Amino acid sequence: MSKILIAEDDAQIASMYQFKLEKTGHQVKVAHNGEDALQLTEAFMPDLILLDLRMPLMSGDEMLEKLRTTDWGSEIRVIILTNISKDEAPSKLRFLNVDRYVVKAHNTPSEVVKVVDEVLSGK
Repeated sequence: MSKILIAEDDAQIASMYQFKLEKTGHQVKVAHNGEDALQLTEAFMPDLILLDLRMPLMSGDEMLEKLRTTDWGSEIRVIILTNISKDEAPSKLRFLNVDRYVVKAHNTPSEVVKVVDEVLSGK
């Protein structure tokens, strides 16, 4: 069973992904802002983070930048899951070891679960 952290400020969207991922056997925790996501990552040590970019208190890209400077967070798999197009995304993401970039509006929750499973299996 893989441990997944969902960093998403929209509670309904986070709940939907949490339900889908738990249904497929993953252990899931949710953070609704970047600061909580960073703290919860250190405590929970997930195998993978689904990371929204636009969140309160600390954006997803800021959270990821801080995560990558830690010993405990430098190798955690990360999928950006946002409605910001890749063209509009912060350019620093290229240097922060992101496994995939997924636009929510272009993928069903089932497709997102498939991407999660692919990343966790190393595909």
